[in-house]
Amino acid sequence: MAEEKKQEKKPEKKDSKQEPKQEKEKKGRPIEERMESLIRIHGFDVPGSRNILVGLTYIKGISWAISNAICIKLGIARSKRIQELSKDEVKKIEGFMNNLDVLTFQKNRRFDPETGKTSHLFGSDLDIAKEFDIKRLKAMKSYVGIRHAAGQPVRGQRTKSHFRRKKTAIVGKKAAKPAAPKSK
Repeated sequence: MAEEKKQEKKPEKKDSKQEPKQEKEKKGRPIEERMESLIRIHGFDVPGSRNILVGLTYIKGISWAISNAICIKLGIARSKRIQELSKDEVKKIEGFMNNLDVLTFQKNRRFDPETGKTSHLFGSDLDIAKEFDIKRLKAMKSYVGIRHAAGQPVRGQRTKSHFRRKKTAIVGKKAAKPAAPKSK
């Protein structure tokens, strides 16, 4: 009978502990339901709460320097929010991005091996070009291509203590010997 009383008391304590938690949640800050506006620029969703300078960097292929150049060339205030842009300004930005008028060293595709021209790529075009470049380096068996194929760092980083993703045999480490069966 004493055990039954102990068991009855335990759930009461748990219930009393749960009630203050629920009260605390109710007393806390009220949850604000905010609708985040997304503006589609050049095929990418950019949060409307960001300013132009930061928001344009959400587009793959646009760096801070390119974003700044777009703001300066088009005469748009960098502190202006993306959601405050009119449809004409968004079209103006997309048109400028299609014919990017910045210095050549700011572009991400200089002296393309196939065409020899300098251009700037965005989004999936940038991914595809990078993938083809790596395949081309592997096919010509250049040092960089060999490093890519081996899964090793390409740009001269140290490999003694880093880049050990694959858990294969490590040079200098002894393999654990299996335990010999005990004989009587």
